Amino acid sequence: METCSEMVAFPQLITPIESNYRACTIPYRFPSDNPRKATPTEISWINLFLNSVPSFRQRAESDSTATDAPAKAEKFAQRYTEILEDIKRDPESHGGPPDCVLLCRLREQILRELGFRDIFKKVKDEENAKAISLFENVVRLNDAIEDGSKRLESLVRGIFAGNIFDLGSAQLAEVFAKDGMSFLASCQNLVPRPWVIDDLDTFTLKWSRKSWKKAIIFVDNSGADIILGILPFARELLRRGTQVVLAANDLPSINDVTYPELVEIISKLKDEKGQLFGVDTFNLLIANSGNDLPVIDLASVSQELAYLASDADLVILEGMGRGIETNLYAQFKCDSLKIGMVKHPEVAQFLGGRLYDCVFKYNEVVSG
Repeated sequence: METCSEMVAFPQLITPIESNYRACTIPYRFPSDNPRKATPTEISWINLFLNSVPSFRQRAESDSTATDAPAKAEKFAQRYTEILEDIKRDPESHGGPPDCVLLCRLREQILRELGFRDIFKKVKDEENAKAISLFENVVRLNDAIEDGSKRLESLVRGIFAGNIFDLGSAQLAEVFAKDGMSFLASCQNLVPRPWVIDDLDTFTLKWSRKSWKKAIIFVDNSGADIILGILPFARELLRRGTQVVLAANDLPSINDVTYPELVEIISKLKDEKGQLFGVDTFNLLIANSGNDLPVIDLASVSQELAYLASDADLVILEGMGRGIETNLYAQFKCDSLKIGMVKHPEVAQFLGGRLYDCVFKYNEVVSG
């Protein structure tokens, strides 16, 4: 499906009038704050984005699809740094006051204006190829777990382990550049439960008693995240009779998987019968969310996703950007799950947890 130009509200979201929905989870400022002076929280988050500039500049410099990439990469770094410093001095400059959506959008706008379409394309392709080669082994390991509850926990741990592949985190980008990351080792080395938000036991109980008809999954990163984390989980839902819609970004942003990339990944993983290692995929759909950022405002999604989601009874927002930094407190008309790893110290501090802690937030809607 190709995205439509007109965007609409996500139909399962409880409307702003009813729930006072705002996409961003962490309030950078309050009404009593001076509108002309940056708050300590704003400064902290602006500094986080400033710290990521060198890794973005490095990726842009090596983008072979852009002409004069090194010079344009330097221009990006200068321009984005100047804008962030402007916002420190005057929060209302550049469309502020700032939040995570605005700071991400400004970064993407500058890159695109300079001719950079997808500076993470090379590393995404490499990681997708690696993860595809490991997919069968990961699926077999999970299928071998006979106890349904233990298999579910293994699949959930796989989502967290895959979600580590996040090049939007300056610290993780540096680790990845030096050493790469092992998916199975990451599964074993997750922070111990209880996690900072841990509704896994409740979800496991519902999983054993309940079968959802249609699940919408907002997916996050390329590589291990989508292929070794989300797809084995989605495959399990398919096996249970749930129709699964994977909603991916319209345009590239950091190392997030895009709609065209996800279509290609699924085609490579299917066998000649159109199955994912023995599980039929006729109930697996891929949708273009219409989004172009690593975070998402559910007041604005593509029309085709809205159409597909109109009868969903489970919504899953995966990843720190979509499920924690935005939409952690979003309320839905159906059951919802927010799942992701905490990869910024600022997010850990806000939640009262640890860096690389896990969020598994499940809300069940009980029909009257």
